[in-house]
Amino acid sequence: HVQLVESGGGSVQAGGSLRLSCTTSGNRRRSSNCMGWFRQTPGKQREGVAAINTGGGDIYYADSVKGRFTLSQDRSKKTLYLQMNSLNPEDTAMYYCAARSFGCYSGSWSAMFEYSYWGQGTQVTVS
Repeated sequence: HVQLVESGGGSVQAGGSLRLSCTTSGNRRRSSNCMGWFRQTPGKQREGVAAINTGGGDIYYADSVKGRFTLSQDRSKKTLYLQMNSLNPEDTAMYYCAARSFGCYSGSWSAMFEYSYWGQGTQVTVS
C-alpha cells in the first residue's frame, strides 16, 4: 500500500501559476508504478490531468492542459509535482493525486477506476 498527501493548492488570478505536490509513503515500488493527477468539480466526473510512469518513460497529459502543465517527480523525495502555468477559471477544481500498481498506458492512464490509491485532494481556485 501507499499513502498520498497533496499540497500546494490555493487561489490565484487567471494567468497565474501554482505547483502542486504529492508526497508518497509506504510501499511505493509495488503500489505506484503509475502516478497521476486528477481533478473534479461539483457534479462532474473526476478527469485525468496528467500521469507518469514512475520508473521512467512516458508522461501523459490531457489535451486541455498540454503546454501549460508540467508533471515531474523527485524520486529521492518520493514526491510528484504538477507545475500549472497560465491558469484559467476552467482549471478551478479539487485536484487529487492517484497511484496504481501497474504502469501508465496511452489508452488507460486517465481511467480513474484503475487507480487504487488516492490522496485527500487540494483545492485550486482561479478567478
